[in-house]
Amino acid sequence: MNKSELITEMANVLNNRKEAESALNSLLDTISITLKKGDKITLPGFGTFKVSKRKARTGRNPRTGETIKIKAHKVPLFAAGKKLKDAVA
Repeated sequence: MNKSELITEMANVLNNRKEAESALNSLLDTISITLKKGDKITLPGFGTFKVSKRKARTGRNPRTGETIKIKAHKVPLFAAGKKLKDAVA
């Protein structure tokens, strides 16, 4: 399912496509802004969004086999909650 399909499904519940699109965009923007601040978001039963720090390391260029340095960086993580895991299982 892509973003457009998700908006359509939300619109079926809300009976308004513009409200559904606005709600989804607002949620995604809020998650992005919160994670950028370094905070985490916990939605009980659904899961937790957080930021993890990756250390600098050395890697290999797959084409040439040359050793390269990979800088330290942050990555977003999502850990699924129990209800979501049970729903999928």
